[in-house]
Amino acid sequence: MSEQATKILLADDHSMIRRGLKIFLQTTMGFPSVGEVSTCSELLLELNRNRYTHLILDIILKDGNSLEVLPTLRRLFPDLRIMMFSMQPTEIYGPAIRQYQIHQYMHKTASEEEMLIGLGKFIKEDAQPSNQETKESGQNPFSSLAPRELEILHYLLKGMGTKHIGETLNLRMSTISTVKNRIFEKTGAQNLKDLIELAALYNLNY
Repeated sequence: MSEQATKILLADDHSMIRRGLKIFLQTTMGFPSVGEVSTCSELLLELNRNRYTHLILDIILKDGNSLEVLPTLRRLFPDLRIMMFSMQPTEIYGPAIRQYQIHQYMHKTASEEEMLIGLGKFIKEDAQPSNQETKESGQNPFSSLAPRELEILHYLLKGMGTKHIGETLNLRMSTISTVKNRIFEKTGAQNLKDLIELAALYNLNY
């Protein structure tokens, strides 16, 4: 893929992050065609409207967790190269990165030099989809959660009830309850207060 054909979409709920990354891609790296969205719904609409080659995606967007739309993205746009750009701990989202064939994961605290190298590899197709196990911490209670559990965890931490989560994800309340119980079991949390405190302790944003 030539650099002239490269068209990049940024999906992030923080306007300053989008603006800074867009300037970096355009002025420092020389990729002029960069679009922006802030929500999961805008993301799907924009990808349907315009043909993008690369997507730089935050995990938490304004209207939900981007894991919710990744299966659809992979089905509708199988050739789209995707990089996660997030503050979320890498070890927690390792299973999702493998399942949805994410090409690269970059933490938002990366230095300018690390961003230049990482983005360069991603855009120039040096980075391949990750199928390998990411380094996981045995002490991190969230590292064993599956992608669906992470989706529901996001809404639990926001204080949403079982019925509301079910309506949001179009799932039965019994399914939400089952997954919720699995989350408590895997993390060792006794209640929602424990879960929220654990999330804060391990820098899990929601």
